[in-house]
Amino acid sequence: MTWRRAGRVLMMLQPRTALLTTRGPAASYGTSITSAKIQVNGVNLHYQQTGEGSHAVLLLPGMLGSGQTDFGPQLKSMNKQLFTIVAWDPRGYGQSIPPSRDFPPDFFERDAKDAVDLMQALKFKKFSLLGWSDGGITALIAAAKYPALIHKLVVWGANASVTQEDVRIYNGIRDVSKWSEKVKKPLEELYGHEYFAKTCEAWVDGIAHFAEKSDGSICQQLLPHIKCPTLIIHGEKDPLVPRFHAEYIHEHIKGSRLHFMPEGKHNLHLRFAEEFNREVEDFLR
Repeated sequence: MTWRRAGRVLMMLQPRTALLTTRGPAASYGTSITSAKIQVNGVNLHYQQTGEGSHAVLLLPGMLGSGQTDFGPQLKSMNKQLFTIVAWDPRGYGQSIPPSRDFPPDFFERDAKDAVDLMQALKFKKFSLLGWSDGGITALIAAAKYPALIHKLVVWGANASVTQEDVRIYNGIRDVSKWSEKVKKPLEELYGHEYFAKTCEAWVDGIAHFAEKSDGSICQQLLPHIKCPTLIIHGEKDPLVPRFHAEYIHEHIKGSRLHFMPEGKHNLHLRFAEEFNREVEDFLR
């Protein structure tokens, strides 16, 4: 992959920390965003919560992401009367440190269990999942393994396998010293340079391991077990996740819907937040 293309990929990964300001306890009905930690599976997981609706929704961020960096427009603007919205920081990301982030072979399954157990700890008996990128993979696994708990599922920028072409794309962002200053700065402020750099390298190594399998599968075998209504969204200009990944997921989840956004890139929910939120809310209703 050329560095020009790598640069475009990195822009899709840039945190949008300015999009959301965390506030304290609700000053008015359903408008405030609260922040807290709760112990789940031996770690203290950080989450943000907003809204008063009866339909609980969990937002799952991507690589190096957190609720605040990855879902500002959703936390701010999704319907607070219809939905109770929770955005979490997976272990080792955002404010869910310690522990440090690592990538054992089952890290996606671990995240899926953490996510589901977090919502159970928060007393949500059933909930929907909105997963972006790595968070989309986590959401697919959670929906397959815990079907009784998942109401509806939305994923975008996700893949159920890793190809050699995917590995080439990932290796293009391995060395953070070659990232543009504009992209590096927010992540270095969030994590510090050393943690940010090491975690990015470890992520590339961790996800590349899936390509060593004959079929490159992350969770392909689980897709037919997903029974809840599912919406797959794909940006047709996504430089990080090729179109065939979305098509594969759609083909293997019975009854799923596939929606293309012609101008969407990897961060389509940030770049086209109003359109994305409207599409998702219509599906979740």
